[in-house]
Amino acid sequence: MSIAREIEDIARDLIKHQHDHPPVRDLNREVERRLTFADRVADDFARLVGSWIFVLVQVGIMVVWVGLNALNLIHPWDKYPFLFLNFILSLEAALWVSVVLMALNRFADRDRLRAQHDYELDVKAEEELKALMNHLMHQDEILLQIVNRLDRGDREMKRLARRLEQVLESNTEPPAPKPTEAERPPISVPAP
Repeated sequence: MSIAREIEDIARDLIKHQHDHPPVRDLNREVERRLTFADRVADDFARLVGSWIFVLVQVGIMVVWVGLNALNLIHPWDKYPFLFLNFILSLEAALWVSVVLMALNRFADRDRLRAQHDYELDVKAEEELKALMNHLMHQDEILLQIVNRLDRGDREMKRLARRLEQVLESNTEPPAPKPTEAERPPISVPAP
């Protein structure tokens, strides 16, 4: 098999290990789409009730209420112990608690959705890690194949180099010296 063909096979194997996964969802956009008008109003109201502005306005209203009724600056409508103020504050507390609890329920729903989203992301991350590990193991196998081929090629090249050296040495050795006349045995010629 030619080297180019082997490289094509390796490239084909690498392409085979690519993968796709679904895109990540935008959780905030999904939650905003699901909110009704009443949900938005309740969220805004819960945000208002939990602010310092609301607390200061409530304290201001109570101070004015108590001041106007206690100092008799105008006709007092709620005499001490301010039972009507107590009744109004109880009604407000019941209303605010209900609205804040509705907002907290939506926050709990959002947290459940966020937990589900985190779980989905964890599953995607795990799948991605598995795919990467499989891809790396496949690359390791391919690298081992390449190293083995290079090792075989190196051994073959060393063998050919030794053979070539042997051939060159045998060609460059001086020829065996011819015997001189003194060393030659006399040749006898038969008589005619």
